Amino acid sequence: MAAKIIHFIINPISGKGSNQLNLELVSSVFNSEEFDIKTKETLEPGHAKRLAVKSVAEGADIVVACGGDGTVNEVASGLVGTDVGLGIVPMGSGNGLASTLKIPKNIVGALKLIKKFNTVRIDVGQINNEYFFSNTGIGFDAKVISYYSKTKGRGFASYLKAVFSTILYNTPSPHLVITTENKSFDLRPFLVFVSNSSEMGYEISLTPQASVQDGMLNAIVVEPLNKLEVLYFAFLLLTKKPQNFKKAHYFLTQNIEIKIVEKECLLNQIDGESTQIKTNQVKITLKKDALKALVP
Repeated sequence: MAAKIIHFIINPISGKGSNQLNLELVSSVFNSEEFDIKTKETLEPGHAKRLAVKSVAEGADIVVACGGDGTVNEVASGLVGTDVGLGIVPMGSGNGLASTLKIPKNIVGALKLIKKFNTVRIDVGQINNEYFFSNTGIGFDAKVISYYSKTKGRGFASYLKAVFSTILYNTPSPHLVITTENKSFDLRPFLVFVSNSSEMGYEISLTPQASVQDGMLNAIVVEPLNKLEVLYFAFLLLTKKPQNFKKAHYFLTQNIEIKIVEKECLLNQIDGESTQIKTNQVKITLKKDALKALVP
């Protein structure tokens, strides 16, 4: 029987930059008789996706994302629509998709899971031309991620600091017109959040009922809030009761269209990475069963 070809794409600065994953450790789990192993390190943003696309062309059976949510997003984006399996070794701070898929946080445990080659098909979200696997957001969460990306520290303490900085300096969101199959909103939302998975990271969830296999996206539109309402909403989120907030509208959908009434760049986050939308039209859709993922 031919050896399984597994490529590991490693982000050496994920999380706090103290993670150690190298060919020696990988080889201690995967013997050379059964597995053909190759490791690749990323050099810059966007590099992981290019490496994943190349791995597909090189005939890999599995491509493993070794890093945080941003690295996982890039690697998975290069595998959408193929029969190549996505493995994850969670080495970041949030690790949202890894937690949703019940991937062990321990590196050796994650490697042993990959060795079992147990795969399922999962759904993939798409916002304009970019894929998301956990979630995407416009408004407050995008601003938090933007603050967080500019801080030197990583981890939950730095994330909380970014949350409170955003609350303190939050500015009104642009005027948006949001339409779905059976709902519409015309407002300056505090938050527009669309999720494919049950966890954002750090064991925090706005959509605990979401599933990567149900063929639906879980969406939330939150009306404009004052600072006291923001603090209350944050409290409900941390106590795992965000659905109790009356100004938060929850619904399932497969398609969302957003029109930005003002002509300006819109701050956005995709799987915990800050970006900007530079068009006044946003389309969010779902691709069912578009990715093969390795799970317990």
